[in-house]
Amino acid sequence: MKKATKHAGIEKRSPKHTPVEKIATGISSFDIIAKGGLPRNRTTLISGTAGSGKTIFAVQFLAAGIEAGAPAVFVTFEESATDIRKNMLSFGWDLQKWENDNLLAFVDASPDPHIDSVESGSFDLGALLARVQHAVKKVKAERVAVDSLGAVFSQFSDQSIVRSELFRIASALKAMHVTAVLTAERTDDYGPIARFGVEEFIADNVMILRNVLEEESRRRTIEILKFRGCDHQKGEYPFTIVPDGGVIVIPLSAMHLSMKSSSVRISSGNVQLDEMCGGGLFRDSVTLVSGATGTGKTLTVTQFLQGGASSGERCLLLAFEESRDQLARNATGWGVDFGKLEKEGLLRVVCDYPDVSGLEDWLVTIQSAILDFKPHRVALDSLSALEHVGSPKAFREFVIGLTSFVKHQEITALFTSTTESLMGGDSITETHISTLTDSIILLRYVEMFGQMKRGLTVLKMRGSAHDKAIREFTIDEDGMRMGRAFRNVTGILAGAPVHVSPADLERVWSKADAEPMTAADRREGDVTPTRKAKGRKR
Repeated sequence: MKKATKHAGIEKRSPKHTPVEKIATGISSFDIIAKGGLPRNRTTLISGTAGSGKTIFAVQFLAAGIEAGAPAVFVTFEESATDIRKNMLSFGWDLQKWENDNLLAFVDASPDPHIDSVESGSFDLGALLARVQHAVKKVKAERVAVDSLGAVFSQFSDQSIVRSELFRIASALKAMHVTAVLTAERTDDYGPIARFGVEEFIADNVMILRNVLEEESRRRTIEILKFRGCDHQKGEYPFTIVPDGGVIVIPLSAMHLSMKSSSVRISSGNVQLDEMCGGGLFRDSVTLVSGATGTGKTLTVTQFLQGGASSGERCLLLAFEESRDQLARNATGWGVDFGKLEKEGLLRVVCDYPDVSGLEDWLVTIQSAILDFKPHRVALDSLSALEHVGSPKAFREFVIGLTSFVKHQEITALFTSTTESLMGGDSITETHISTLTDSIILLRYVEMFGQMKRGLTVLKMRGSAHDKAIREFTIDEDGMRMGRAFRNVTGILAGAPVHVSPADLERVWSKADAEPMTAADRREGDVTPTRKAKGRKR
């Protein structure tokens, strides 16, 4: 509602507040957490430790602008212009070509290695700012990057000089009507914002890039600390730096719960397992298969892929524990020819050690593979191999990003995880991602009278009734064969199976028969043996 005031019989309305205009940076997903990009014609300080990606971010900001038709100026105080041109070619940015096309201008203020710098008297940046202004006018620049402030001010001990000259730089850039980014160093990822302690107060906006060591692995994050006069997402967001792509931010805030849900059923590749799942898996669903080593997880994946290929669906297999040849050999033993499926364009296999990249890099790699191949089904074997690449927080963010992506792409996914105990029990992977999946299938070993048997149960299936029994299954040359349910064994899922005598089992059934079926039982469609015990011959 507009406020109105009367003065001398004339009604006056209070002026509208004009929001701060933002410009899109062109950096993948950064504009999402910045809610539109960087504020136009203002200075943004990018502070970070060594290796956090400050220079790459600054150059990418200019490159994205040039590609969108906005010329730029790069001011370097540290690396020479020659080194920067050479380094940025690996990201696909030909700075020399843009210079030749009068779209980019360098102001090279990097130190001469043959000349010693000595602080003497007052310090004045007037000549340098005149060079910057000339370059801006020459190419009609809209964007400017200054890299880095610490390199030019580190030789001066008087903090008042540093503050006044920083303010002078910021004011001069604002007077040039350009959107500028200034990089600055910091010595600690969670310490002071910048080296001199005054930089963050001079700039209109402050962003922090971190390169934190977590459990022997480096993890990059970005945080917008302040945007004067405009809104932005709060907190740290992971990002990665990739060749031919530069900085890619992974904002969990952009992953909205707006995925479609299909009621169409598809085959898991095993008819008997489909029956246990109430008619098959839902399309666009994510299923987790958990079990100890050797219980049949890879076989379940193989049948899942075969079930899709037999229907003409493209399938993508992401394997982090076995090589391509091992997978092909195992599949052949179950009557599935991976080589033939690949030649027909129905299967693509991606194999690699999980430790070769960080979780953020793997998420970007997997997303790229999915966008390139456009599969109907994706199988990942196994999540447990990726779990140890990063911290628990990073792993959960990876799973959230992956499940959200496959759901938005309307892909059916099947992931496997390995339990630490041979007999089952809790799995760390299950704890982290069980709530993110639509279905959970548990595979367990069951020791019975000196023999190891295998058991399977559908623990969870959203939106569908399913068989709640724990069924014995065997593995032969035709794959997985379901058997009857374990009737006189308890504690299988806990990893401590206990045999129950027929007399004890009879007492349990009799007690269950005497209890009336509740409304919850009827809603769940309880089909356990205790509810069918009535009327059986005792």
